[in-house]
Amino acid sequence: MLSLFLVFILTVLFSVVFTLLIKYIAVKFNIVDKPNLDRKIHKKETPLLGGVAIFLAFFIILYLFQDKLLIGDLTIKHWIGFFIGGVLLMTGGFLDDKYNLSPSCQFIFPFLAIVSVIGGGVGVEKITNPFGGFINIGFLSSILIAFWLLGMMYATKLLDGLDGLVSGTTAIGALIIFLFTMTTKYYQPDIGLASLILCASCIGFLFFNWNPAKIFLGEGGSLFLGYALGVLAIISGGKIAIALLVMGIPILDIVWTIIRRMIAGKNPFKFADRKHLHFRLLDLGLSVRKTVLVYYAFAAIFGLAALFLQSRGKFYALIILLTIMFLVVISLTFLDRKKRIA
Repeated sequence: MLSLFLVFILTVLFSVVFTLLIKYIAVKFNIVDKPNLDRKIHKKETPLLGGVAIFLAFFIILYLFQDKLLIGDLTIKHWIGFFIGGVLLMTGGFLDDKYNLSPSCQFIFPFLAIVSVIGGGVGVEKITNPFGGFINIGFLSSILIAFWLLGMMYATKLLDGLDGLVSGTTAIGALIIFLFTMTTKYYQPDIGLASLILCASCIGFLFFNWNPAKIFLGEGGSLFLGYALGVLAIISGGKIAIALLVMGIPILDIVWTIIRRMIAGKNPFKFADRKHLHFRLLDLGLSVRKTVLVYYAFAAIFGLAALFLQSRGKFYALIILLTIMFLVVISLTFLDRKKRIA
């Protein structure tokens, strides 16, 4: 346990150093986010590319402790596929932060990252049936992984609207997976180590990303964190339900956004308005920090619950989360109509 603590501290330090370095580079080359849109709440230009610092800290520490990553069922091919996918996301993110790519061009890099993971040999043979037994996936494995990773990446992309929201939520999710994989029944020290390193990488960055943020994740960072969390959920034995419970609110917010925009006859895949849940909470009077802490609380409560629940219990927890989101949507819709009438 002492060695894990030292790895955690070392990763945090690496993340802090890389964040300071990337912040300097982003400012020097004018890769900054300008507060030129109504939906942006920061008041001054803020450096982007912060996700590069998390990416570097995460994979460099993984490399330094690579001997501990090959003691389970995973091979070097799995980790290389994971790494190449991350490089693709960082490349696309840099290009978007610098040149503001079109949505169709932005999509190319998440798609290639998914291809890299699947090409690296990551797969899902079966999923647990919450009412008993297993469901064999077979040839649908690649399709399931593609939809899962795409959903996770766009969930964190969508969530990246407030300081510290994505980095903190991902840290919680990674910590939950670490705790889960270190239990006696599901003991997977290789996945546990990778999850702990991801958590520490996010925490080191969070020192500078907490409100008021001194640096932002950028496009690549917001996608990479969902990608990394999604891959870890799969390679930890298909523990997708855990990540679903941690990221349930932003994922459901995506679903609601798509439905809302389709009803309004708009393109559902342009995530650029102030009607997402975190912005609605701000409009109700919560501060940025309080709104972020609300998300942290949901992620931690439902994530920790997953540690103690069996498959059926996790299924019921997802139903509860869905019900909460439904009630929130109904309440916000009612408040909007009340404001318009007034």
